[in-house]
Amino acid sequence: MKTATKELQKNAPAAGAAATKVGGEAMEVVEPRMLETPRAVSPEDIMNVIPPRESTTVTMMPWRGWIQRWIGNTFGPKRLQQFREKFLFMPDDDYDLSQAPFPANKEVQISKTDPSIKAAYRYPSPGSQPAVRIPRLEDGEDPYDSGHFKRDTRRRYQFSELSFQDPKVSELQLELMKGPSDKEDDPEINEQIGKVSAGPDSSPGNKGRFATGPTDFDPTGLRASMSVTWEEANKELDKHMPDHLPTPIHMKKIGWEKWYEDRDLPIPMGDYYEDLKVPTHKRIARW
Repeated sequence: MKTATKELQKNAPAAGAAATKVGGEAMEVVEPRMLETPRAVSPEDIMNVIPPRESTTVTMMPWRGWIQRWIGNTFGPKRLQQFREKFLFMPDDDYDLSQAPFPANKEVQISKTDPSIKAAYRYPSPGSQPAVRIPRLEDGEDPYDSGHFKRDTRRRYQFSELSFQDPKVSELQLELMKGPSDKEDDPEINEQIGKVSAGPDSSPGNKGRFATGPTDFDPTGLRASMSVTWEEANKELDKHMPDHLPTPIHMKKIGWEKWYEDRDLPIPMGDYYEDLKVPTHKRIARW
């Protein structure tokens, strides 16, 4: 028991001690004590010390930047600045092009007008921030379902069987091409109408067949892109189809038609698109 007590004292030099009795024998119990200054801790001390609450204010890498210090002390600050502008990529960067600034508690001004508004690296620390607000989901909503194809209405009709357009539009076009009577109808047109009514034969996915075999874990087949079908995809896209009329760009500009009226010119359907206008200096030959 005495040997164990001496060994405990040897392994915990930074901790306090208190005497107690165990089984009738006096035993010295080690009480953890907070370190006064940060220092390296051995594996034997780690259970008997408490880390300090404040970090050190003295650099633990005194060799860092010794070349610039030597140039500044030898040749003066003016030569040092010339040296930095010559050899450094961004000599005036606040963080010295490092992700973690040095020193860690360095404050940087983040406002061009108010010098009192500053920010520091990881301050306030993430642990002292308010608790994360987790959004509430509706019943049956999957928070991990981020499939964009179910909301991408611009790619609504991407099947080649129907010429990449709305099946209703294709059916109307074919109906207009039919003859005045059934006897004069073109058989090929009737065949095309049948294809439109039947829908596309292809599938945006692989009809529920994965590399490991078929699967039916999702009845709609929209949870995985490999099991998507046109029928279910169109049902979901119907929920996200736009139901508003966009405002043309020329209607946002007031008085755009005056230029045509002053020149007694017919007013077009809309003003010329601004991004297509070529400046005069670009239309003049350089030579």
